Amino acid sequence: MNSFQCKRKSSSVGDDEVFLPSDEIWTFDLETGEWEVFHMTGQVPPSMSGSCGCTLNGNLYIFGGCDDNGQTNQMYCVDLTDGKYMWKKILQEFGSAPSPRDKLSCWVYNGQLIYFGGYGHKVLSDINSRDRSFILDETSWVEGVFWGWNNEVHIFDPFQVSWSEPQTHGRPPAPRAAHAGATLGCKGYICGGRVMETRTSDIHCLDLQSWTWSEISPLSAVPVGRSWHTLTAVSDTTMFLFGGLSVNCKPMSEGWLFDTETKKWRELEHPFKHKPRLWHTACASKDSDVIVFGGSCDYILLVDTGHCNEELVFQTQPYPLFRICEDYVAKNVRNSEMLRNQLPLLPPKLLKAVQRRTCFYRPSKKQSIS
Repeated sequence: MNSFQCKRKSSSVGDDEVFLPSDEIWTFDLETGEWEVFHMTGQVPPSMSGSCGCTLNGNLYIFGGCDDNGQTNQMYCVDLTDGKYMWKKILQEFGSAPSPRDKLSCWVYNGQLIYFGGYGHKVLSDINSRDRSFILDETSWVEGVFWGWNNEVHIFDPFQVSWSEPQTHGRPPAPRAAHAGATLGCKGYICGGRVMETRTSDIHCLDLQSWTWSEISPLSAVPVGRSWHTLTAVSDTTMFLFGGLSVNCKPMSEGWLFDTETKKWRELEHPFKHKPRLWHTACASKDSDVIVFGGSCDYILLVDTGHCNEELVFQTQPYPLFRICEDYVAKNVRNSEMLRNQLPLLPPKLLKAVQRRTCFYRPSKKQSIS
């Protein structure tokens, strides 16, 4: 798809934190750099933050999150391909949904959605004292309901409309929330997050075929511990980490590439060091670009959190020659009479592509480009 969809979370209006409406969806065209908003109908979910969103077969699924009544374990789905944008609430036919939670992650593999971790609540009877899959937040409990972090793995099968829990092997990561995850091949990775009262930068891998956990020990310098960052797959062996909140509650702006074969981190130079982000979204585009949108540039627990609405485009790999030529023409055609005169000589399909790309670099455009 040539557009980047996002379900917006929360924002500041005056001195108040508000949930943005869940009956609208915004699409961002990666070729032209233009936004378009669509009204959504159907079984519209309540406005929430901290939900986990992912796409599979042209459908956007959101699970969990926190609304005015606290964490939820409801799932909703919308078809992004039919142009109707009609929400549908998912009611499982088999299995039991995970307990209510937010700030979790998801891997998409083999036609299934695989969820990990998060922060949420359980009743005492659902807490198994014999294992450490749920760590109590001792500062948060009321009338037999306990909040805490978990390291549970839950599978949702859209075809069977069912929930299940795999039997995992190996040593799992410590329970956590506000971590970041990515899928590479048949493996799901998580990095960092909040583990009780600290923030980490550890990396764990779950083999999604054998359901075996392993921890990766990097053979290089590592990023500082953080939460509310993003981790995006940019090749078969490489993931891009950006932003987050440090152990000292400092918004972060550096980007890192991790190679799963060499087990080494490498900091990526980029032009956005003055634009820290946390609780943002990120997705991979063509040519291994990473598009970052939204989030906050300040500590989100402050009253005025400095929400952001610009797109940051990170180049993580060298561009192919065609991309270099296309971008060069699109950037310079307005100021070059020679290019303007030669542009109509292009084949129609190529001409249309270059004209669309020219919109991305028009002077009034405010998005940030690396």
